[in-house]
Amino acid sequence: MSDTTTNTMELIKIPSKQTTAKTILIIGVFHGEEPQGEYVINRYLENANFENINNHLNFIPCLNPWGKERGVRGNHNGVDLNRNYPTKNWIETDKDENYSGKQPASEIATQQMIDLLEKLKPEIILTLHAPLKCVNYDGPAKELAAKISEFCDYPVIADLGYPTPGSFGTYCGIERNIPTITLEYDDEEDYESIYNKTEKIFDWLAVY
Repeated sequence: MSDTTTNTMELIKIPSKQTTAKTILIIGVFHGEEPQGEYVINRYLENANFENINNHLNFIPCLNPWGKERGVRGNHNGVDLNRNYPTKNWIETDKDENYSGKQPASEIATQQMIDLLEKLKPEIILTLHAPLKCVNYDGPAKELAAKISEFCDYPVIADLGYPTPGSFGTYCGIERNIPTITLEYDDEEDYESIYNKTEKIFDWLAVY
């Protein structure tokens, strides 16, 4: 299901037959001007062999189709979907590119994600962003971030150095204790290189 006005998300589930399978959630395009995530997810879904995976893989290729179609950060309401979560540190911000919305979880995509997290109960979350060229983590994910860094050769960073009230990482990683990784691609890096790195990460998450 996909609706570019309401940001109804498309969720693609790749189940594992293993009884001990972990549930992993991978999300692309929180921000419309960061399209790399949708590209790598869709390409991976087209090419990967999922017959012998150990973990349940759940992909949202594009969380913000409206923004992606227009090459802008926010959604159709001008809201940064990575500042709209009902965290303890949420504040209403100025109407700039990081606009929080008038209230936490005001956006349909945020509401749907909160509902999905309750139903899916992921044990690991990976979101795909740009352009900071790093592996950022929230919650109990330091070792996971270090492993992912081995595949992409990006530095591991716990703190981006600026406040992110209402962020998805805070909501999931810090307040719900779900290991949450924000993989920040390098905008200068070509898509082939980005895909090759991410393919290794996805393959590892599928079986580890």
